[in-house]
Amino acid sequence: MRTDPPAPPGHIQSKDLAVTPTITTPAPATPSTRRAPRARRHHRVLDPTLAVSDGAAAAVFRVVRHHGPITRDAITAATALSTATVNRQVTALLQASLLRERTDLVTAGAIGRPRVPVEVNDSPFLTLGVHIGATTTAIVATDLLGRTLDAVEIATPHGPQGAALGTLSERARHYLTRWRRRRPLGVGVAIGGAVDGPTGRVDHARLGWTHAPVGATFADALGLPVAVASHVDAMAGAELLLGRRPAGAASTPGATSLYVYARETVGYALMIGGRVHTPAAGPGTIATLPASSELLGGSGQLESTVSDAAVLAAARRLRILPDGGAPAALLRAARAGDGPARDLLAERARVLGEAVALLRDLLNPDDLVVGGQAFTEYPEGMTLVAEAFTRRSVLPPRGIRVTAFGNKVQEAGAGVVSLSGLYADPITAMRRIEAATQV
Repeated sequence: MRTDPPAPPGHIQSKDLAVTPTITTPAPATPSTRRAPRARRHHRVLDPTLAVSDGAAAAVFRVVRHHGPITRDAITAATALSTATVNRQVTALLQASLLRERTDLVTAGAIGRPRVPVEVNDSPFLTLGVHIGATTTAIVATDLLGRTLDAVEIATPHGPQGAALGTLSERARHYLTRWRRRRPLGVGVAIGGAVDGPTGRVDHARLGWTHAPVGATFADALGLPVAVASHVDAMAGAELLLGRRPAGAASTPGATSLYVYARETVGYALMIGGRVHTPAAGPGTIATLPASSELLGGSGQLESTVSDAAVLAAARRLRILPDGGAPAALLRAARAGDGPARDLLAERARVLGEAVALLRDLLNPDDLVVGGQAFTEYPEGMTLVAEAFTRRSVLPPRGIRVTAFGNKVQEAGAGVVSLSGLYADPITAMRRIEAATQV
């Protein structure tokens, strides 16, 4: 058994866990529109912190992540912290094994420890990310720099939520046994629906889950700290904490960034002053925004018009694809010059561009990012998205950035949730991990 796959960052190396669980059809259920009284928190379930922390240890760790190997003097210049504070934080991070010194990089003739560069000590550790989608679930191993080491996909089980969660947590536990040379530090779960971060409970209408104890189930199965976040918030958090943003974007006081997602579902997240904004009552929805397309059909609402399922249904209705055709087949047809296939994808791009313009006009963010396979799997359509956006928006011209993570954005989102506590307060996080794993 391979114990430490030597995969390059971002490479999905194996799918040997891609086992389709027994699927049963749940009885129709009407999700509650009100939250149940908050359950008592599980001692290993943590509220995710999808924000750029201003704590001293977090600031030092962030600079080393982005610029290491780097000397203490350079860290001081980059953080504006005092030399004494930087030295204390570097010492604490070294003692926690989160940093390591690179004495081999010391300039000849240099004197004193401040000249010894430090870098993130990523090789002994990993975190585990789980993105639970409506149809597929990705299990992702991430290093301390936020790079994907390896990922597998399994079918998201349906049926009773307890059994489904048991299957998913067991798959995650089994996956961790392959990483005997690295110590797991925590788990992050990204999922659609309404997520209660402090308790890790989830209401997910499409899966039929109500107040599902996602955090507690994974915590008990893996014996590690677990954070649970809305999947669109998680992907926005990846842009914030791992992506290479324009200088000052969404990190200066009051600056705002809008993240719009589309694939099988649609959603948005708003980042304000370096923090993903999560309302206390849970994220809002753009699924029911008005959207009209005779070609795509749908119910006049955004999600039912541009989702993968809606586009495939239209392709079958128009006899572009046979029954059972997949999104990849539609993309291949469009790229091979099939006119109706190209028209269908162009229409999806138009509807998406107009929806993004509507949100932009409503919120008027300083930065605008789109992600999800509806945008990234057909990059040829981004010109059409931009054109529709420009025609529809009534505000001055504004560019649209495409996610830095391409088709791996779900993996990046789950990974950043698993790292969020460590990035927010690395020293406290390591102490908490020690306590959690000794219980």
